Amino acid sequence: MSNDDPRRGRGGHDEDPVQFWSPDEAAGRGPRSSRPQQPSWSEEDEVGDMYRQHGGADPQAQYGQYVDERDEPYGAASRGGYDDGRGYADGRGSGSGAGPGGRGPGGRGPGGRGPGDRGPGGPGGPGRPSGLSAPRRMPRLRPRLVVLVLVGLLIAYPIILGFTAWTSLNRVDAVGPAQEGSNLEDTPGRTYLVVGSDSRDDLSDDEKKDLGTGSVAGQRTDTIMLLHVPDGDGPTVLISVPRDSYVPIPGKGSNKINAAYAMGGPTLLIKTLEEVGGVKIDDYIETGLGGFANIVNAVGGVELCPKRDMNDKKAHINLKKGCQEMDGKTALGYARARYSDPRGDLGRVERQRETLAAIAKKTLSPATIIQPWRAIPAAKAGGGALTVDESTGPIALTKFVLAMRAVSGNDGLSMTVPIGNADYRVNGMSAVKWDTEKALEMFTALKNDDTEALRAMAEEQKEASK
Repeated sequence: MSNDDPRRGRGGHDEDPVQFWSPDEAAGRGPRSSRPQQPSWSEEDEVGDMYRQHGGADPQAQYGQYVDERDEPYGAASRGGYDDGRGYADGRGSGSGAGPGGRGPGGRGPGGRGPGDRGPGGPGGPGRPSGLSAPRRMPRLRPRLVVLVLVGLLIAYPIILGFTAWTSLNRVDAVGPAQEGSNLEDTPGRTYLVVGSDSRDDLSDDEKKDLGTGSVAGQRTDTIMLLHVPDGDGPTVLISVPRDSYVPIPGKGSNKINAAYAMGGPTLLIKTLEEVGGVKIDDYIETGLGGFANIVNAVGGVELCPKRDMNDKKAHINLKKGCQEMDGKTALGYARARYSDPRGDLGRVERQRETLAAIAKKTLSPATIIQPWRAIPAAKAGGGALTVDESTGPIALTKFVLAMRAVSGNDGLSMTVPIGNADYRVNGMSAVKWDTEKALEMFTALKNDDTEALRAMAEEQKEASK
């Protein structure tokens, strides 16, 4: 376009203000003569002010389009815009927006609706600059993918918990050596020997002080229990063996049963119980004082229910009667206390059963399982607190945990080896003497997997303790 072109400003320079077409000139209805630098129109003019600002510099352009020096009208349909048939273009390519034509007789102006048909489509507005892209949509989650992820987590989570506990376990070879040369037949169901050791060897000085365990050397048993899981539909049975029970120990003469553990560890203890009761033991589970407290703390404490006020300085507890939440230190003291209980060792074995069952119940409760920040530390603490026989596999360990939880509810039985004399004096010491006839009856029922006979004995003991 030359500088003499009448379409330029008076000075003929590029930087001169852009001139405007009148409506007649834009529609090609008259020669262009002189043109004011600024258009004049009345309020009655039906073409809006906004669209006049795009007055063209090309008489061949449709009204409302602005033409640059490259003769490319902004918003033109030839640039890839979409005409919706009503005189509007979406301006794809160079922009989006709409530029309507003016109203004419019988319909809208150029590109507007005419009588009976659609017009050619009006120009698009300036719209969005070509350098900018439309905002991206957030990706939409696919229901099938969400379901697959949730199923994967449901499968993986228990495996993670089990693996955490399993890899934290301590091992001991006890059952195999104890049964070498034994002629005992396998007992129906599965029988676990559960031992709570009072060894302080794995405790630091601060832990001994905090837990109030003292610094007694050597290893003894605070807790001895037989947990029997029947083959049939009968209840799980948890039987406490008082640690002061006076029994024959193979190769060592007669003594308190916890002396068997002190003299020969778990192997001699297993052999002693098998020979006294005639029941074959399948698995060995042991926990220490520190591990016991750690499990309770890991699950956030347990609820225990003292039947009377307990103030025991040696156990470091001062408890009121009734159900209450206890942390690891308090629960340990509650389970070990004997001097504040008028029933002595017999009262203690009942509280030990109560505490172990409460731990199992809390560990497997939904409130613990659904919280990974609690369940995973509990699995690690639980595994680290236990010592199991080398022959104990994952399935046997799972059965043990589930059986301990069952004992805490209506699906389990709790009892003690029948006692004939709780203060049996022998060799200058006080021991516990079993009721030989009833004890043999109990072991026979256990050996035969007769849970109904065991239920009757457990109910009899429960009534007697009231």
